[in-house]
Amino acid sequence: MPILSPPIQPMLARLARELPVGDYIYEPKWDGFRALAFAHCQSGREPQVEIQSRHGRPLGRYFPELTEALTSLAASGGGLVIDGEIVIAGPGGFDFAALLNRIHPAASRVDRLRAETPASFIAFDLLARDGADLMGAPFADRRHALEALLAGASPPLLLTPATSDVTDANAWLRNFHGRGVDGVVAKARALRYEPGRRTMVKVKHEETVDCVVAGMRLRRDGDSSGGFRVSVASLLLGLYEGDGGCLRHVGVASTFTLQRRLELLDELAPLIVGAEGHPWERDFNLGPSPMGRLPGSAGRWAAGEMERDWMPLCPSRVCEITYDQRDGERFRHPGRFLRWRDDRDPRSCTTEQLAFLGPAPAALLQAS
Repeated sequence: MPILSPPIQPMLARLARELPVGDYIYEPKWDGFRALAFAHCQSGREPQVEIQSRHGRPLGRYFPELTEALTSLAASGGGLVIDGEIVIAGPGGFDFAALLNRIHPAASRVDRLRAETPASFIAFDLLARDGADLMGAPFADRRHALEALLAGASPPLLLTPATSDVTDANAWLRNFHGRGVDGVVAKARALRYEPGRRTMVKVKHEETVDCVVAGMRLRRDGDSSGGFRVSVASLLLGLYEGDGGCLRHVGVASTFTLQRRLELLDELAPLIVGAEGHPWERDFNLGPSPMGRLPGSAGRWAAGEMERDWMPLCPSRVCEITYDQRDGERFRHPGRFLRWRDDRDPRSCTTEQLAFLGPAPAALLQAS
């Protein structure tokens, strides 16, 4: 019987604005699928490997190349449990959309995609090895054991870089953002592995961009009299594709207080227009994406539809927002509204603002 079996909740991190300074080990925060890999060894039998998602769902069937690599790793010793991140390397960095495409029920597609978009497993913690439970050991000791375990390993199994120098960690924050690296995690050297608890510290990249507000979604809030009030649920944001290009729907800004939602409705009501002649008259100028519908955005629509779940606005106002992650030219999560930029011409808000990306994450892995 293995000493640790799935499901186990992964240890989590709390968000901070700055990296803590002290007796810490710092690691890149990867943008992939968090996963726990379990390899159970029985005498005379091939190791049995299970890969569990952050939420306890089985992932092994979708990534047979990782299951095979972990089987080989476990065969050289006893059972093991590794915490890490599943990623897919593309031409410009790690490709989260390609990772989503790998989750498909058809075995034929799994076989095809393992060859077309092979995955890697970046390991950053060791919970058990050779039948020994390491969760109560200090993280520094677990890290040494993980380094020893992966000393002879090769892709698709990788060891995450780590440093004790906060200056180096802050350099990662400055230089490696986008393309699959979205922050840095700090772990106290004495830290035990505590499933489900936010005992690590993470600092994430937060970028700003000026966007055109070209639509809004509304919501109804009940009041004390039994009636309701209409307010703004989210702002639909766009960026132009260069001079004279189309306006692309890139994301939304939401998470306003009720008072602010009511104020926004008053501010934006004069800008309400019909769909005819609007930049999104026919659609949102979005290409197909496995990410699906943008959270908080309006649904896809076509000209001539009688109903829409959003309201077109004259694209004359610009706002500055912050966002954490994006996939190409789309924000993965709703952005946070900072301020109006009435000093800026909407036509100057182009996708060129999203052009800068840090070095590809392979450079960081190779430098470790």
